[in-house]
Order: sequence, then C-alpha cells, then structure tokens
Amino acid sequence: MKALFPHVATTRGVTVRVAVSFLPEQAEPARGRWFWSYHIRIENDGPQAVQLLTRHWIITDGRGARHEVQGDGVVGEQPMIAPGQSYDYVSGCPLATPTGQMVGHYGMIAEDGGTFDIAIPRFPLVAPAVAQ
Repeated sequence: MKALFPHVATTRGVTVRVAVSFLPEQAEPARGRWFWSYHIRIENDGPQAVQLLTRHWIITDGRGARHEVQGDGVVGEQPMIAPGQSYDYVSGCPLATPTGQMVGHYGMIAEDGGTFDIAIPRFPLVAPAVAQ
C-alpha cells in the first residue's frame, strides 16, 4: 500500500493516504502553469462510522506563496465511512511554479456526534525536469 500511497497520516483510527501525479497534458510551463492530480484514500479503522464534513488545505508554491482552501466536503460529497471501509476521490491542483506542496485536515463527525479533525499528510508537488 505504501508504494501506491506514499504519503500517510493517521488520526484517531482514520488514515489518510495520498498519491500524487504530475499531469503534463494539463500543464503550460510557458505560461507559468503546472498541474497535478492527487488521489486520496480515507480509511476508517476506528470503532464508529465517521462522516467527512469539511476540508482545509494549505497549498504552498515554489516561491513560498500560500493559498488556503476551505469548504464543505470533497468533490461535492460529504461521505459517511463505516468502520473497516474506505472512501477514495481524485482532485487536482494548479500552481504557478514547477514545485510546491500541500497539507491540511478534514473536519469529521463521529457516529456519537463528536467532532474532530484528521490530518492530511504533507505531500510534494514536483514537476519532472523535462516539463519545466
């Protein structure tokens, strides 16, 4: 699993795994635009069902400029994840530099009504040298 999802963080029995890919077909380096997709898998190894309510990302480009993204759910959904189950989604991130990073957290609510944040592991955004 580590090879498929090299970036991993676990909070309160919920594991977030991330795999990232540079998408050269969506990048325009001559115009200062690079683009990555990232695949997130959220695994619930805890004793209760949990629901993802919110997301909070901090995206930093290669110049150190930070951009925060906050909102409800992910890709238009607020998934409920039963114990022993997982939820996957894919999204994307453009940057004005060929390198950067993303990190953040998801706001969750457990079956018993308790709310908590789970960590999204920091992961690099690095374009191959040929794409620069």
